[in-house]
Amino acid sequence: MSTTPENPKPPGPFLLTGYAVAQLGMSIALLLLVVLSVLGGVLAVLWIGLVLLVAVIPATRAIANVHRRMAERVFGSPVPDPYRPVPGGFFGRLRSYATDPMTWRDLAWMPVAFVASFTINLVVLILALGVVTWFIWWFATPWLMRARAAVDRWFLAYSRTERLEQRVQVLTETRADAVDHSAAELRRLERDLHDGAQARLVALSMSLGMADAAFDADPEQARRLIQDARATTSSAIGDLRSVVRGIHPPVLADRGLGGAVQAIALDMAIPVSVNAQLDGRPPAPVEACVYFAVAECLANVVKHSGAEHAWITLEHRDGVLHALVGDDGAGGADPQAGTGMLGVMRRLAAFDGTMSVSSPTGGPTLITLEVPCPLDSDSSSRRTTPSSGPD
Repeated sequence: MSTTPENPKPPGPFLLTGYAVAQLGMSIALLLLVVLSVLGGVLAVLWIGLVLLVAVIPATRAIANVHRRMAERVFGSPVPDPYRPVPGGFFGRLRSYATDPMTWRDLAWMPVAFVASFTINLVVLILALGVVTWFIWWFATPWLMRARAAVDRWFLAYSRTERLEQRVQVLTETRADAVDHSAAELRRLERDLHDGAQARLVALSMSLGMADAAFDADPEQARRLIQDARATTSSAIGDLRSVVRGIHPPVLADRGLGGAVQAIALDMAIPVSVNAQLDGRPPAPVEACVYFAVAECLANVVKHSGAEHAWITLEHRDGVLHALVGDDGAGGADPQAGTGMLGVMRRLAAFDGTMSVSSPTGGPTLITLEVPCPLDSDSSSRRTTPSSGPD
């Protein structure tokens, strides 16, 4: 049977023994982190305790992630990082750590992992070093390390039931957001039609009515009214096109996501480079979602960043559509500070998408949008679209 990336060959006794040595070495760090975590919890009433916890938890997660990767190799199946996104700011990080269930599971795992390292891992190492026990080491090591990895996976990964419960919760929240967003969009469309095209069509009807009444008595006046009606018609058509662009831009349907984003870039007040590496087109709803998300990000760049240059990268890999919007502005962007970026998050969440922001003071700002979706490789718009805005 051939080995595939989805079903990799299990590691042999030599590599597993290397894992045992690494885990045994990390057990000392785990013991230290357990002590510091307890100390931070005791001193949490003081500033020093909170500072200690904010420093200890990322270190704990880093070691836990190393054990997850080892468990992946041992079992041949993924053990994903289950942590929630961590916002910026001291209190934001502290709140995120405290409300993330995996933080508490990590804390429970550390003493167990320390004990397991000095039982299972130490046994593997002793068997490997003994000449007489070498035969036992060769056959027992895979079983022992699978038991060790099972302990890590039980603590460091959610069970199938827990993942399903979380999935139901996410779907409930995103469905509510999608309903609210759709209702807001309908109200916006109604307002735009009422204040724009409808008002102009009413004026058009009145002009034509007055022209009809004046046609016999004052042909010149009727002609002027008809000319006004033509101008009003053009304005109404413009308003309707604007509404249509807000629903689904024609350029998106005609040129695909790469071409549509390029069109946005060319209209920006600053140079924007676009590099789209897409061998096909995503589903139409996803395409529109990412298009409007990128447009909102670029609008924020122009309004708030003070940047001289921006760039956009579009690519599809591992079944996920990635869009990166960056700028060389002042940085300090906070996605929670305004409604625009929150709207982007809601749009993406409806498709299981995510948005992450890296914006240190002084820049650069990098906004990463990710949406899992397939690409239609049979689309006539399949192409690579590198382009750039004006220099």
